[in-house]
Amino acid sequence: MLNRVTFICTFLSLLLTTQPSRAEEPFNLPLLNDGSSSIVSLEAEYRLGRNWARILRGQAPMLDDPITYQYLEDLLWRLLPHSQVQDRRLELFLLANPSFNAFAVPGGVIGVHGGLILAAESEGELASVIAHELAHLSQRHYAQRLEDERRNRPLMLAGVLASILVAAADTEGGVAVMSSTLGASAQNQLAFSRRNEQEADRVGMQTLVSANYDPHTMPEMFSRLQRNYQFYGQRPPEFLLTHPVTESRIADSLNRASQLPVVRSHQHGVEFSLIKARMEVQFSESPALAVEHFRSALKLNDNAYSRYGLMLASIANRDYALAKQVYQQMPVTLKQHLYVQLGYIEGLMRSANYQEALDQSRQLLALYPDSRPTRTLYARALRDSGQFAEALRVYKSLSRDYPNDAQLWFQLAETEGLAGNTLGVHEARIEYFMLTAQLDQALKQITYARRGKDLTPSDIARLDQREQEARALRQEMKQQF
Repeated sequence: MLNRVTFICTFLSLLLTTQPSRAEEPFNLPLLNDGSSSIVSLEAEYRLGRNWARILRGQAPMLDDPITYQYLEDLLWRLLPHSQVQDRRLELFLLANPSFNAFAVPGGVIGVHGGLILAAESEGELASVIAHELAHLSQRHYAQRLEDERRNRPLMLAGVLASILVAAADTEGGVAVMSSTLGASAQNQLAFSRRNEQEADRVGMQTLVSANYDPHTMPEMFSRLQRNYQFYGQRPPEFLLTHPVTESRIADSLNRASQLPVVRSHQHGVEFSLIKARMEVQFSESPALAVEHFRSALKLNDNAYSRYGLMLASIANRDYALAKQVYQQMPVTLKQHLYVQLGYIEGLMRSANYQEALDQSRQLLALYPDSRPTRTLYARALRDSGQFAEALRVYKSLSRDYPNDAQLWFQLAETEGLAGNTLGVHEARIEYFMLTAQLDQALKQITYARRGKDLTPSDIARLDQREQEARALRQEMKQQF
């Protein structure tokens, strides 16, 4: 994985060094006339960010957990209306990385590492980091950074995006690329970044207050991270490298928080505790250790976190009898929670109890017909139980509602194959490859699809259109990167 990412980063850098370095035409993007930057327009930022996101999908490991993803997306959209972000076409990425990190890329791309949830001690702390990243987007710090560096470092765009990409897959690699790219301008970048960080703190705390979160959660989380610096040795978390935390910044943010309106503790049920338990199991060294951890946690505090965590850890450890026992002994209110019921159904599927999993997921879908994780789990249960036609119907419905979810297209391709629909396999794979910046692979799938028998004029026209789109996208990405 890392070798492929490193190659992409080197390729981006080489492309930029061969481009004209005229300040008035950086990266062949239109000039901005909105007063906030003289380099990149909002629409150009959007196109650039979304095409970079294709590379991210194809190179960094995504966490295939619809439950956690839905929780984070709900939290993001709870904060967004209270932020200053103008273009609200956001796309969230949940990365299978235990390191503490989050990032925002122009074009509304928000990335969250699974380790961020592990590091947070409350939903407010998690919300504070997301609000901080939204502030970076709303204040257009990315465009400012390019403008600040354009005269001396035309390579900065490739370096910034490449370092984020590598850090998403490997923290140490991200540090190396960041260091080699910034080079001589490191001191100026640090000073510029600190100004941005203070502004993002201020704007982010305003977002928190407006969304009814305590603004003190932001300086509290950063202060705790700084105190824990020693535990990271020579490798602090990537977030602290790209978001420098200093005593003066913490003092400034605490002072600002004290001047904001008092907000009572924000309550959203037990969702944060349940999601944190999911991440504890996800990133545990082994399922057996996770079981022991949650057994101990349950003895100390019988709560939603420990019970749900023990159920999930037991499933991961293939102790389905224990998982069922823990589930049955839960309080009724906890047992009826959507996340808990979905987790239990996951256990049924892992234990090959497909019919019960299908029955339970169908009942849950009747209660939550618009729930993305419920629909996704229902589609999996249908496929695992051999009901391919119905599974295809649900997957196709999901892909229409969430067309940028590459994992959905991957699952759709697999299901089309099980159903014996060769053309459907190729078309789903075409979409998957285009979403993951594997454009040559997409074009190959189009070639394979054209060899199929009994293609209708509509099929041929559709494939011709996809080829045009793939070639146009490849040309656009060459110009951008």
